[in-house]
Amino acid sequence: MIQDGTRTGLADRYGRTATDLRVSLTDRCNLRCTYCMPEEGLDWLAKPELLTDDEVVRLVSVAVTLLGVHEIRFTGGEPLLRRGLVDIVARTTALAPRPEVSLTTNGIGLARQAAALKAAGLDRVNVSLDTVDQETFKNLTRRDRLQDVIGGLEAAHDAGLTPVKVNAVLMRGVNDSGAPQLLEFCLERGYELRFIEQMPLDAQHGWDRTTMITADEILGMLTERFHLTPDDASKRGSAPAESFLVDGGPQTVGIIASVTRPFCGDCDRVRLTADGQVRDCLFARTESDLRTALRAGADDAELADRWRRAMLNKLPGHGINDPSFLQPSRPMSAIGG
Repeated sequence: MIQDGTRTGLADRYGRTATDLRVSLTDRCNLRCTYCMPEEGLDWLAKPELLTDDEVVRLVSVAVTLLGVHEIRFTGGEPLLRRGLVDIVARTTALAPRPEVSLTTNGIGLARQAAALKAAGLDRVNVSLDTVDQETFKNLTRRDRLQDVIGGLEAAHDAGLTPVKVNAVLMRGVNDSGAPQLLEFCLERGYELRFIEQMPLDAQHGWDRTTMITADEILGMLTERFHLTPDDASKRGSAPAESFLVDGGPQTVGIIASVTRPFCGDCDRVRLTADGQVRDCLFARTESDLRTALRAGADDAELADRWRRAMLNKLPGHGINDPSFLQPSRPMSAIGG
């Protein structure tokens, strides 16, 4: 029986309710980061498999108006490659109740689109940047585009897409020595930096727990230059990042310890892939198909009910630290962050 989504929402069997929806708009990307995909790229989704702009907005509307979702994050791949991005954002921010709408991007092309995205109602951006050393950036991403990313960050800040957040993944022997330099770069410009433990989401399935840089190691690297104290005033709640005051504050740095300090018990996220599949966890090995029902003529109530049922499959945790853990078949670029 279909129930009122405003009462039930996207609840799972462990007392959690998803209110934060991550929507992948494409699996394509214009970088080739070594921890994400091979140099030649991947077999991208064919256009007929992708949700159309209207289908994206329809499913987002179901989530917001029937299922209690109040935060929307557009992701990829690289979402700036989606031609209809600005219109999708505008139509999303026009929903009632109006959700908070943000974007995760690698920053390439952001300088050209930041003002239009702000005018469309986008609230803020998260930009992936793992180093501010040009040669290291080139080696890590296999593209010489550091200045484009820096320009995108500046444009986002100037457009008022604040707070501008920067996400960084450290790779041992590759960019780890530059962690303090990256934090200094962000502090000087008023960006909020968050370091993320590398997760097993690479297309090559080459992730190795023994070589991953842990949250404790990241703190050690940073405290060689900065004085860090827990940000007791910050209410973490379901937020993935532990926040630390830098040199007494008010500026902070965050660390997302998805592997060594999992926060699955407070998770409030659900994901919609670019081809219309619901993923109840970033590391889920199963998906629930909304695209087929949508294209077969399902009304909003049926789509909402299917979505609710999909959430009942969510496990209590991602299981990375369990010996039986298996990496998802889809890489991060196809899942959406």
